[in-house]
Amino acid sequence: MLNSTQVSYFTLAAYFDIGVFKYLFFMIILSLYMLIVCSNVLLIVVICMNRSLHEPMYLFLCSLFVNELYGSTGLFPFLLVQILSDIHTVSFPLCFLQIFCVYSYACVEFLNLAIMSYDRYLAICCPLQYNTYMTTKKAATLIAVTWIFPFLAIVVTICLSVPLQLCGNIINKVYCGNYSIVKLACSNTTVNNIYGLIYTVISVIIPFILILYTYLKILRVCFSSSKQTRQKAVSTCTPHLVSLLNFSFGCCFQILGSRFEMSSMPDMLSILLSLYFLTCQPLFTPVLYGLKMSKIHLICKRLLCGEV
Repeated sequence: MLNSTQVSYFTLAAYFDIGVFKYLFFMIILSLYMLIVCSNVLLIVVICMNRSLHEPMYLFLCSLFVNELYGSTGLFPFLLVQILSDIHTVSFPLCFLQIFCVYSYACVEFLNLAIMSYDRYLAICCPLQYNTYMTTKKAATLIAVTWIFPFLAIVVTICLSVPLQLCGNIINKVYCGNYSIVKLACSNTTVNNIYGLIYTVISVIIPFILILYTYLKILRVCFSSSKQTRQKAVSTCTPHLVSLLNFSFGCCFQILGSRFEMSSMPDMLSILLSLYFLTCQPLFTPVLYGLKMSKIHLICKRLLCGEV
């Protein structure tokens, strides 16, 4: 039996030899990462530098863009190093650092989408009371909770996983996952599993129910309102719904892939789907909101075209 303190590194077994094509994949992933960084930084700067965008809705968007940078940075540099490496190992501390980044990113994303749906609910269903209910101070408090809670929750997850006695060090993924390490344990993991279930309910299921409830309310108001109100609701809610569905799909596959063996699936497809929520979401989010939110779109257009 190996004690967790004796495991100094983990081997990522999902990587396989692709020969000289590794340089092609390296360039593709590097290009994707640079595109993610540039697009999200652009929108963060646009929101921060324009006082007309200093409203709760855009503050929540800014928080979302920062999270996309945070999540992609927790994965892409690591992938770039692993692709060029001949030995696919990761040190014990670095593995748990990546778990912290990836898991907190996912939790922040869901909570951010939940408070954004609440904000749209207030704006569309209670327009006269919106400025009373959603002040800048309240928006700042919600954003703080959105970030602080996941960080604390993931610290607890890691504190439960680090002391586990491990019987191996092989992870069948291209990056570190907490449940992949828990499955290596020789010791009892009941507490880990129970906490994991509670964490999933609080960070995923409850926010999803809140989002569903708010959009049912919004739909009810839209069907009984004027054409102008419906158009406003569609323009502000469409990118949010697309972003939610995209991220939910990626997370569902990630959860299913980590909990169940999918040996019948081709290796490349399994890898791509496991990376989906960490690659597509940070790329799609700035594109969706940059194109669909008219204020942001106009300011970005002026900035990129050199107009004053």
